Amino acid sequence: MKDLKFIAIIPARYASTRFPGKPLAMLGGRTVIQRVYDQVKKALDNVIVATDDERIYSHVHAFGGKAVMTGSHHRSGTDRCWEAYSLNGGNEDIVINVQGDEPFIQPEQIATIMQCFGDDTIDIATLVKPFPSSGDVSALENPNAAKVVIDADMNALYFSRSIIPYMRGIDKALWPSQHQYYTHLGMYAYRAIALQRVTQLQPSSLEIAESLEQLRWLENGMKIKVGMSETSSIGIDTPQDLERAEEFLNQLH
Repeated sequence: MKDLKFIAIIPARYASTRFPGKPLAMLGGRTVIQRVYDQVKKALDNVIVATDDERIYSHVHAFGGKAVMTGSHHRSGTDRCWEAYSLNGGNEDIVINVQGDEPFIQPEQIATIMQCFGDDTIDIATLVKPFPSSGDVSALENPNAAKVVIDADMNALYFSRSIIPYMRGIDKALWPSQHQYYTHLGMYAYRAIALQRVTQLQPSSLEIAESLEQLRWLENGMKIKVGMSETSSIGIDTPQDLERAEEFLNQLH
């Protein structure tokens, strides 16, 4: 672990369908992208923003951050991360892909995902959050919250928008109290060679069915280590999410 070199890359697009200009939206006196950047810097010194927009690029440099310009053709943040990693020199062993719309990401979460690479067999790492036993099953049913099944060694077996596992013969309302479910937190870290490989893989049948790109990696035999996080997060996908984030920020103060 101590010999591994890490870099955190934050993909940030201006042309979001549901919220154009989202990275530059203001949240508590700072932009969303600056808040993400500042949080990541608390855990790791080597941080860059990967963008295809001059406004975002210039803004990151203006607040003292580091950014690289990438192409506008990328299908996903994963592809953008690989280009940014390569443009930046490609000298690190592990690339952490931090979503640019997670302004409340915690340094402990980044530390947890970094610790997953103590095992040399791990290609990719991600985070999950234990679903509370007293939680409402309707929250678990939300297809926007991916569920994860893990094995005894904390490797991901499957991700789904459906509730997995299905508990036969038990009232669905009781499922959270009868089994430990896990919801996915969308941060990934990759060995550099694994990141290169995932950008070369074609979309898989399971990925297309669930619209979850991590299923492509599992279908191709890659190993995804899972780290646990108890921290709830507020991702910003819409202007309404930004309003909720502002309320959450005010509560913290």
